[in-house]
Amino acid sequence: MMKALVTGGAGFIGSNLVESLVDRYDVTVLDNFHTGSMSNLDRVRRDITVIKGSCNDALAFGLFPDVIFHLGIPSSSPMYKSNPLLVGEAVNGTIAIMELAKRSGTKKVVIASSSSLYNSLPTPHREDAAILVTDYYTEARLAIERIAELYRRLYGTDYAALRFFSVYGPHELAKGSYANMISQFMWDMQAGKAPVIYGDGEQTRDFIFVRDVTDGMILAAERGTGVYNLGTGRSYSFNYVVDLLNRKLGTDYKPTYRDNPIKNYVRETQADTSKMKALGFTARWPLEEGIDEILKLA
Repeated sequence: MMKALVTGGAGFIGSNLVESLVDRYDVTVLDNFHTGSMSNLDRVRRDITVIKGSCNDALAFGLFPDVIFHLGIPSSSPMYKSNPLLVGEAVNGTIAIMELAKRSGTKKVVIASSSSLYNSLPTPHREDAAILVTDYYTEARLAIERIAELYRRLYGTDYAALRFFSVYGPHELAKGSYANMISQFMWDMQAGKAPVIYGDGEQTRDFIFVRDVTDGMILAAERGTGVYNLGTGRSYSFNYVVDLLNRKLGTDYKPTYRDNPIKNYVRETQADTSKMKALGFTARWPLEEGIDEILKLA
């Protein structure tokens, strides 16, 4: 059985990915448990190896993976705003992972990148758009993509960097305030509170269910090289999401609207999905069915 290393494998997306990999790979999880939780791995804990540690130390664990899924990167813009040193952590961790891949003869490194790189560029967002860095978070993600491409050119280390759009789904609880807005709205409403929206609620996001994301990552490991958008190609407003949650929960909460304090706030995101479709990927989970699944598992 081939060996897979999943960095950040106890986190939201990583743990969902691990659940999808265990039937076909010998899986090792490397996680520092900053926003991850061992409880996210309860379903597969007996079938995997878990190492508590930093990606910066990836070379110290005696690993020789056939494929690496690198999600062990601080994953939310506010984290970087409060601690710009995370840019260095993200970059150094990625260099360590690419070094591990180079020395181990790893066939593919699949890297978590972000649609935040597109900032306020016109939609639909294409991978060949000129990226204008506006904060520490996007600087980190763009630098990670460049490092991966550098290793490919210098050493032939193959990679696929996936620019995730707004990922939602089970196993987000440990992320707390860094979780996707769908989860945050749902948690508030289930707790008997009106959801809080910063702005008028007409901002839109390309929401993609986490199982579509894990499918896309596995496909990219098999066929992809370079940078790809991982979204659905459809966008929904925050107001629509609250209305949908009200219908599903049998509630009638009106959002609490507050002034948006975020500078350079992104009003809309929508993926151009052409490159992933060329690999054979199509998102399988419509928004309504994805929300049904979260509520079923909650």
